[in-house]
Amino acid sequence: MQSHEVDYKIIGHDMQMVEVELDPGETVIAEAGVMTYMEEGIKFETRMGDGADADQGLMGKLFSAGKRLVTGESLFMTHFSNAGEGKQHVAFSAPYPGSVIPVSLADIGGELTCQKDSFLAAARGTRIGITLNKRIGSGFFGGEGFILQKLEGDGMVFVHAGGTVIRKELKNETLRLDTGCLVAFSQGIDYDIQLSGGLKSMLFGGEGMVLATLSGTGTVWLQSLPFSRLADRILANAPQAGGSKVGES
Repeated sequence: MQSHEVDYKIIGHDMQMVEVELDPGETVIAEAGVMTYMEEGIKFETRMGDGADADQGLMGKLFSAGKRLVTGESLFMTHFSNAGEGKQHVAFSAPYPGSVIPVSLADIGGELTCQKDSFLAAARGTRIGITLNKRIGSGFFGGEGFILQKLEGDGMVFVHAGGTVIRKELKNETLRLDTGCLVAFSQGIDYDIQLSGGLKSMLFGGEGMVLATLSGTGTVWLQSLPFSRLADRILANAPQAGGSKVGES
């Protein structure tokens, strides 16, 4: 199924959102709970799956949607369509500070692999599935990077990154990074998890036991502030329970 050709603009700087412009009859799909606002002519409907295969039977839809449960995502997706006259707009944002990355799948070979919680929205016709890293090391140590989402098609997709976005172009090169800092990568990139070094470095280095290794030729998108790292800092500095009330001795 050919994807709908949607226009868009990125709004904001440190806490970005994406506003998608839809012509009459065009549709954009999104994760539940990421819509910020929509104009009067936009109608939305919650459906099972991404709707990429219109002639897919019930069992096919159940299988496709069931794969999303493996990633911890909702079984359903929300479809926003322009049912009015003229151009209409709908906007999406993630629940934590960061940047929105627009990617044309047609420009990168029709496929993007991303962290399971980074997908925001996409033009209808985009197939949204999962991919498991086949290497044993990734399975035991990969954490955030073991189960990844795969976005396939020829339209626009929008993914979210925490903090600042870093785009790297690899040309038969290797890049090592914290597993949580990976957002997405294009075709031609081989992904693996490797031990970060010797025992002393792993225990006392502060960089964790493992690093993600990306090798090959293609594009890699990184984030400076993964949500997991932000949450750890908040919990570490949260007031401890158990204090006495004011006035008590």
